[in-house]
Amino acid sequence: MKRFKAYDTRQSYLLAPSPQEWLPKDHLVYFIDDVVGQLDLSEVFASYEGTKGQPPYHPQMMVRVWLYGYCVGIRSSRRLERALHEDVGFRVLSGNQQPDHWTLSEFRRRHLRALSNLFVQTVRLAQQAKLVKLGQVAIDGTKLKANASKHKAMSYRRMEKEEKRLREEIRQYSEDVEATDQEEQERYGMKRGDELPDHLKTEEQRLKVIRQAMAELEEEARRKAAAEQEKRREKASKEGRTYQPRKDPDDAVPSPKAQRNFTDPDSRIMKNADKAFIQGYNAQAAVDVDSQIVVATQLTNQAADGPHLVGMVEQVKEATGSLPQEVLADAGYFSEDNVNTLEEDGMSVLIPPERVRHREWREPCLSPSPPPKDASVSEWMSYRLKLPKNRERYRKREQSVEPVFGQIKEARGLRQFLLRGLEKVSASWRLECAVHNLLKLYCAHKRGLQPVG
Repeated sequence: MKRFKAYDTRQSYLLAPSPQEWLPKDHLVYFIDDVVGQLDLSEVFASYEGTKGQPPYHPQMMVRVWLYGYCVGIRSSRRLERALHEDVGFRVLSGNQQPDHWTLSEFRRRHLRALSNLFVQTVRLAQQAKLVKLGQVAIDGTKLKANASKHKAMSYRRMEKEEKRLREEIRQYSEDVEATDQEEQERYGMKRGDELPDHLKTEEQRLKVIRQAMAELEEEARRKAAAEQEKRREKASKEGRTYQPRKDPDDAVPSPKAQRNFTDPDSRIMKNADKAFIQGYNAQAAVDVDSQIVVATQLTNQAADGPHLVGMVEQVKEATGSLPQEVLADAGYFSEDNVNTLEEDGMSVLIPPERVRHREWREPCLSPSPPPKDASVSEWMSYRLKLPKNRERYRKREQSVEPVFGQIKEARGLRQFLLRGLEKVSASWRLECAVHNLLKLYCAHKRGLQPVG
């Protein structure tokens, strides 16, 4: 009979007394431990001043545990609680303490904004490590599901019909009560007789929610009309014309197809990369091409990418202190205003005016003839992107920012946000990007670079 190594599930072990010996020396756990010790957590610590009761868990420990959890794709407080019992890495970071899931969830809820603000600190750590060069910055967006079903959304047209139906149902019931007062007195005894039954109480609550959603859509339509008129007024002023609005913004009404979701009203119906409609948000990232460090990030409920371009570049300057030399983006960001604004600030811009498949950038292109001097911005951009040297430079876009989304969504499993509301989801996205940067710093550390100074 074959001999096997001795095996006993109840055997006792003599573990190394120091947790530093429990895992390989270059393990991510020890890197997170060192980095968090250098982060500025004053915003977190300040919230504990003057508190009474039992001493809370140390904020540094909680931050370490949450950051490591996000690094390995754990965002659920219940899964994190289980990992604190079962995973050696978590036990090392927590000092062998096991906060329950409510404590973990409450810490993240209470300090979510402070945790999201760690993003800028990770960018500056990457600058210290010489990983952020800003020679080229690629900007792109990805659609992520909200914590809501698209089937819980309703269009403005349907809201109008549903409001009418509910009002009629409640009105009809009230009239029936008035007409049969004596009968209702006998049926309900000492009750007034005009109370709404349970099913209509639910309908009445639903009517209030629908009216609120309609009011929000109407206010949004008015704001959008006012902003559009202001934009046209500014354009006319630059061209020396007088702009006379035809309509009052206060008279604007929502499009019949405008929608609101009753679970997460801030989320919107959007089309993702697979051409499927989802209830979600538009997550933006600006990435340093050479290192895949995220240097600016934003999350909105606006599906179009174009309006985000200039703001993202401004955020790059806020986070790093400098503007990029060259900006790469896909056709969704192209507009003459976007190109002109960035070039006026001294940046080179490569954005195709029309969508081009990835494989087309890998095909050779003959040197084109330059367009006439009075050609449009679109024609000049098409010409520039046909030049072999620029085509080679532009190919770096798909090799930098798109892999970042793949690492966040596929490798670390972010397919749907757990929180609701634009403010919370935006903070969650910034935290995801901060964790991404920490992992890039860790890879640089393993390659022998100095990520923190």
